[in-house]
Amino acid sequence: MTEAATPTAAMKADPRLESYFAGEEERRTVTRAMFDQAAGGYDKAERITALGSGAWYRRDVLRRNGLRRGMTLLDVAAGTGLVASAGQQLIGPEGRLLALDPSPGMLAELRKKLDVETIEAYAESIPLPDKYVDFVSMGYALRHVGDLDLAFGEYQRVLRPGGRVCIMEISRPASRLGQFLLRAYIGVVVPFLARLTGSHADVKLLWQYYGDTIEVALESEHILDAMRRAGFVDVECSITFGVFREYLGRKP
Repeated sequence: MTEAATPTAAMKADPRLESYFAGEEERRTVTRAMFDQAAGGYDKAERITALGSGAWYRRDVLRRNGLRRGMTLLDVAAGTGLVASAGQQLIGPEGRLLALDPSPGMLAELRKKLDVETIEAYAESIPLPDKYVDFVSMGYALRHVGDLDLAFGEYQRVLRPGGRVCIMEISRPASRLGQFLLRAYIGVVVPFLARLTGSHADVKLLWQYYGDTIEVALESEHILDAMRRAGFVDVECSITFGVFREYLGRKP
């Protein structure tokens, strides 16, 4: 049985993922290599696809959900810093920003843009003390987590009492038409735009993997249940434009 088939994995077992990896150890190796190889062209590709819906949306989500000046923010799966950049604007110079990601290539790109403390690690094992941060964010990476219970347990551990977690994610639309349009956009439109703009070739494989993980991601209630098991309260999920989800919780 692969890690993707375990009850706490962020993705269901599915034949579409078998071509990428088999098991948690191979998943980590393969996905880290994909992100490292795509790091140089990632920001350009993201601007083309706008699957993160833009800097304005990321900043607004963090602001609406309680990120304020002077806070200590931990951005998990920070990548090239798209969410971290929005967070840094909100916490200001009085705040502290920590960016965590398992991909050294992604973190290298992030440091070109931001003067920030970086941590090379996975969400399931965060090398920070207990009660260390005020806010945990994660942008469009929950599908790549191998064990939700471990990850959410770590988020709860490093948060101070009253701290909040805010997870942005892309999900399957509810309607069949919406699902068809999203598949067509990722599978046809995005590669076409990438070719027109000369985007980094290695980004193509990563975007294909993104599309497959969106298709097989867990339903929102499974994710909310995992957050509750970790001890979060005021747990909720909101959805924008039928695709963008925000998973929210507070540490008592």
